[in-house]
Amino acid sequence: MDNSVKITLIIVAGIIFLALVGIMVYFQISPSQTVNTQGIAQVKAVPDLVFVYFNVMTEAETAQEAKDKNAEIVDNVLTALIKKGFERKDIVTENFNIYPEYNWENGKQEIKDYRATHNIRVQFSTSKTEKIGEAIDAGVDAGALVNYINFELSQEKQNQYKAQALKLATEDAKIKAESIASGLGKEVGKVVSVSSSDFDYYPWSIYRNDAMTVGGAEAKAATTNIQPGEREINARVAVVYALRS
Repeated sequence: MDNSVKITLIIVAGIIFLALVGIMVYFQISPSQTVNTQGIAQVKAVPDLVFVYFNVMTEAETAQEAKDKNAEIVDNVLTALIKKGFERKDIVTENFNIYPEYNWENGKQEIKDYRATHNIRVQFSTSKTEKIGEAIDAGVDAGALVNYINFELSQEKQNQYKAQALKLATEDAKIKAESIASGLGKEVGKVVSVSSSDFDYYPWSIYRNDAMTVGGAEAKAATTNIQPGEREINARVAVVYALRS
């Protein structure tokens, strides 16, 4: 190879090397600028389901007896609800538990008896709120206690409102970032990171039996002619944007 060509290649390689060093030094002394924004959004949600929660509680001298007595009442409750027109697929047994009840005598802990509890939930559309009273009558007459009653969102509705709220929160974050960037004489660049605190959704409680009384009259009175109303659901999104000149 001709010496002049070798010299030219060496010079070009040197220039490229110096350019790379310059770029590295530039990013070391000039860290990228970012802007952090918090996007917030609210959407109006209307519940589409009524959930009536029952509790079946029985006591007996042995765990087996408590279980058997409980199972009999649960069967009666299910039968009564189905006779009232509620579909079996909409009646869910959520929790079952058996535990001993204790007495303290002469400084000793002794088993008094056993208690079995079984939680049942029945759901139906909010377009049929008149069925709340029917559900209460069926459950209570069969031996259950009304635990609490909620208006709630189906999973489909939760997903719908979640997508809507998070989209609006993300748009809000971008608007804030663009305003900050404009004030600094810069523009919003690429998204560096995103984190979501999801959205706030809690059931609408319309009755709660804190005293766990036997009768259903109080529950029926509290829910007579009640209709679901709108509630606000909040969503929050944190976004970090790069800034460019």
